[in-house]
Amino acid sequence: MSAPTPWPPTLAGTPAVVVIEQAIARQRLSHSLLLHGDDPDVLVAIALAIADRLLNATGASAHFPPDQHPDCFALRPAGKMRQISADATRELIAKVQVSAAVAPRKVAILHEVDRMNTAAANVFLKTLEEPPSNTTLLLLTTRPYALLPTIRSRVLQFRFPSLGIPLAADGWTPWLEDYRAWLGRLSAGVSDKRAVADHIFTVYGLVARFGAVLDFATDEVWKQQKEKLPPDLADDEQVAIETGISNGLRSRLFAEIEQATRAYALPRLCAGDDVARRAIIGAIEKIEHNVGLLRLNLNESAALEDFLLASLRLWTKR
Repeated sequence: MSAPTPWPPTLAGTPAVVVIEQAIARQRLSHSLLLHGDDPDVLVAIALAIADRLLNATGASAHFPPDQHPDCFALRPAGKMRQISADATRELIAKVQVSAAVAPRKVAILHEVDRMNTAAANVFLKTLEEPPSNTTLLLLTTRPYALLPTIRSRVLQFRFPSLGIPLAADGWTPWLEDYRAWLGRLSAGVSDKRAVADHIFTVYGLVARFGAVLDFATDEVWKQQKEKLPPDLADDEQVAIETGISNGLRSRLFAEIEQATRAYALPRLCAGDDVARRAIIGAIEKIEHNVGLLRLNLNESAALEDFLLASLRLWTKR
């Protein structure tokens, strides 16, 4: 028997993992777990590690990698709208109602479970109320409070932190450096109309480069992820995964812009710079607001343009 799927780096031995390992060893693991955090890859790795320990346990007649195991089922969003439909949910439920093929139990991994539409969520709620025997349901989400309260109340919740792996996006480090340099020029003051025009040209240059960085990063991550996907994955599920990768990277880039803004403003705040204080409060409020709108399908270029133009006004206001 091969070694079990490892836990993600830095998470082995943490309290959450220890609790899960002990519950599995004692055969006392809850039938439904909600795994949430900021990093979808971490959540998938945790789910596969749990599935491996449940499926390839003593009593199994054969052993398989968890993502290829005949008793491990997956439910993913589908299509460009990245929704989990009621029909897809019913199909998963039908699969877990059948007796396990080779393992002592069955496992279902529900990716991005917050993408369930209302009908799907209500269908799934009935399964949580009367879970199938010898079945563990693993719900994955980066947005736990987007789930129905009745679903959250029926699952055991674990939160896992991001691993903090640096983002390998071509052109991103120079982008952040140019953004910080632009803030420096803004805080020095704008003396005439020509300077205003130069700043506006910089804004649209940053917006255009941001789109190129995001496209490159999405393509690179998608190439890596595609090799790991099951060969029978439907086209609409692949579209949903690729869209999810882009959305996740987009959120991460915006988070790093926010961090860069805070880091730039901090020395000026410490020096008692009132302009910096007003600008940082306004800028952070604006970027957080726009990130919220991204989740409602606002275009990232429009969100970034709006934030940068607001920054132009905030940092030059005297």
